[in-house]
Amino acid sequence: MEIRNHTSSTAGFILLGLSSNTQLQKPLFAIFLIMYLVTVVGNVLIILAIRSDSRLHTPMYFFLSNLSFMDICFTTVIVPKMLVNLLSETKSISYVGCLVQMYFFMAFGNTDSYLLASMAIDRLVAICNPFRFDTVMNPRRCLLMLLGSCTISHLHAMLRVLLMSRLSFCASHIIKHFFCDTQPVLKLSCSDTSSSQIVVMTETLAVIVTPFLCILFSYLRIIVTVLRIPSVAGKWKAFSTCGSHLTIVILFYGSVIYVYFRPLSMYSVVKDRVATVMYTVVTPMLNPFIYSLRNKDMKRGLRKLRDRIHS
Repeated sequence: MEIRNHTSSTAGFILLGLSSNTQLQKPLFAIFLIMYLVTVVGNVLIILAIRSDSRLHTPMYFFLSNLSFMDICFTTVIVPKMLVNLLSETKSISYVGCLVQMYFFMAFGNTDSYLLASMAIDRLVAICNPFRFDTVMNPRRCLLMLLGSCTISHLHAMLRVLLMSRLSFCASHIIKHFFCDTQPVLKLSCSDTSSSQIVVMTETLAVIVTPFLCILFSYLRIIVTVLRIPSVAGKWKAFSTCGSHLTIVILFYGSVIYVYFRPLSMYSVVKDRVATVMYTVVTPMLNPFIYSLRNKDMKRGLRKLRDRIHS
């Protein structure tokens, strides 16, 4: 295998983390531990509430429950290792461990983006073609959309990791980040990375921009349809069903586009760390709050779950 040919070039990497200031390590550990626990508990509650309430067994909530599960997996790939390194002197990660982390980070992250696109399609059909909603968004089609999202995302992650495994690392092994992301690792390679950068940028455009364009097209159609509704109350009711989803899309894609759609020469360590924290930690943590606080159906489902737990 290719990995075996290149492990001789490096025994592993050092992850610098969020800050090199030793006085900040324990406060950062406490903050991110709390954020991780809130993320896991919040998303588990969303999944349980949807599963326990038959009125939430609709395409939108099917995708939401899977998005919550992916968010748990997504943050679990990053945060536990980051927490260990915050209290560790070495802050090391093995070469294979780095590639594995990179694989699952991209697989779960891309699945998130495709699920957000699936949810946008659900809103498009519900608002623009409500009479055919049950036919178009049937359970079989929803399951196929989920399986397609996972398959494309894992194939993308596999291609990216195979590409990275062909690089040699003979200089610095210090990754100026808190996990193994593509750009920081590419910066360390002593191989010619120009072709790798082109492949990474092209593939990223294909995989990330496709669901983004799908979301954009869906909302343009939704806006056109809603503006034709004569009453203000009707317009507000239609838009209100999209508010939570649109908020998550802006948070997720805003930070992702900032981090990944720039040349390697424009890479900024500090700014990229902040932006990456937004979509790897903050957005998954906020998802349950955004969908529950602004959604009457989810509030009812959570109350029903609470009552069942108490009884």
